[in-house]
Amino acid sequence: MRHSASWQNLWDDRILEIASLDDDGVVSVGDLSNHDLIRTSRSTVSRRCKKLAEHGLFRRVAEGVYVITDEGRGYLEGEYDVDQGIWLDQNQAEDGPTGPDAGTEEANGA
Repeated sequence: MRHSASWQNLWDDRILEIASLDDDGVVSVGDLSNHDLIRTSRSTVSRRCKKLAEHGLFRRVAEGVYVITDEGRGYLEGEYDVDQGIWLDQNQAEDGPTGPDAGTEEANGA
């Protein structure tokens, strides 16, 4: 079961799924917006990729080009809780938050 956050929508899962199919996980907004499973505008795809990057599921590597992160792959496998920013796997959960807020007072409960 995937553990999503309230900001996520259907396109986020599809975008991540497509990126995970690539061996190196690199995708461009243009390729995503032309994919058969994506039935929305290029501007929507671009906004969603930026949002995924803001939350640590994607990392921007160039203008309009992103790579799926370990957290993104973990989310797809049901091993990463996007809302909490934590790994659900016992070994990784002991290390604490690893999301975009890791190391901040907010992530540390302050």
